[in-house]
Amino acid sequence: MTEVMDKRDVGMDLAHINAELGRNAQGLVDWAVGLKQSAIITTNFRPFEAVILHMVTRANAAVPVVWMDNGYNTDATYRFADEVTKLLKLDLHIYLPRRSRAHRKAVEGDTPALDDPRHAVFTAEVKLEPFTRALRETAPKVWFTALRATDTAVRAQMDPVSVNPDGLIKVAPLLHWSSKDLYEYCEIHGLPNNFDYVDPTKGEDNRECGLHLSH
Repeated sequence: MTEVMDKRDVGMDLAHINAELGRNAQGLVDWAVGLKQSAIITTNFRPFEAVILHMVTRANAAVPVVWMDNGYNTDATYRFADEVTKLLKLDLHIYLPRRSRAHRKAVEGDTPALDDPRHAVFTAEVKLEPFTRALRETAPKVWFTALRATDTAVRAQMDPVSVNPDGLIKVAPLLHWSSKDLYEYCEIHGLPNNFDYVDPTKGEDNRECGLHLSH
């Protein structure tokens, strides 16, 4: 997937970086872009997702944007994705499950409930496998993500910058931002938003989908 990157290879002192830049979102983005390493931004085009996309691409317009389109998004989310892609001139890379939604429904039936043992398999198929494939094909050294501490209990324990066991540097510039912060950023920069969003792999807003557990 990615070549293991020793922290010393990029002069990283994570404790110092998180202390100095952890609450300075644009500063953290600029620092990560300044590493001059291959990078990606992952997005699901949920509410306020335009913030991370704008923040990173204005620092480096060439950073690829990776979207794991599970096929279960709302019409509004698809329209929002097109609007933001055109507005910010995103280099969008869409990763789809191996089977279409129609194919899966014909064989497996409706989306399994959260307490159904089949739900983990569903999540792996429509989100985790496409993400693993995206990482393999794009081979990033830096991963920008819009996760926030208020999303789930798991994310509340994360640092703005961390290094995965495989050496992938995960950067979450908005980790400590509130919804008010995000709303004001959108207003200042004239960014569109999307509130008609559903993620069938999570089901509930405060439930972790597994992306940040497995990676």
